[in-house]
Amino acid sequence: MSHASDLFRQAMQDVTPLAPDDRIAPAPPRPAKVRTHTVAPLPIQDSWSDHGAEELAAQEFLRSGLSRMTLRKLRRGQFPVQDQLDLHGLSSEGARGLLARFIADAQQRQLRCVNIVHGKGRAPDGSDGLLKRLTRHWLSQHPLVLAWCEPSAALGGGGAVLVLLKRTET
Repeated sequence: MSHASDLFRQAMQDVTPLAPDDRIAPAPPRPAKVRTHTVAPLPIQDSWSDHGAEELAAQEFLRSGLSRMTLRKLRRGQFPVQDQLDLHGLSSEGARGLLARFIADAQQRQLRCVNIVHGKGRAPDGSDGLLKRLTRHWLSQHPLVLAWCEPSAALGGGGAVLVLLKRTET
């Protein structure tokens, strides 16, 4: 045995160990509460095209010229979700107007990361639902959207998109 371990044993000889029942396990950290945003749909002028949305819904988008690391950070949850919009049950026109208003509002409030829940939906031919395809298609065309990807299951998985917005000058 080494000299250090002998010294340690000597120092600890009169110490009584705590009973295991006296220990309290730390509580798991609470997940951050996400505020669900509701906005009345207002007519908004947009230049979003529906052309090409009939293809399979992409699972991610990254604006040209940005580093893939940005998308990786978004996927890993390194940008905290600051607001959420739920489009369930809306018509495509209702969802379009609400989405446009929500992004404009997010820009005004200088939000960086938002979650859009569109639902999974299924078309009769088994492909992704129309609202899912349209939402992702519209987001890819919006100039304030830098990237988006499918979030974790807790935030909606394949029925939602986590959106990284462009920082605006104040």
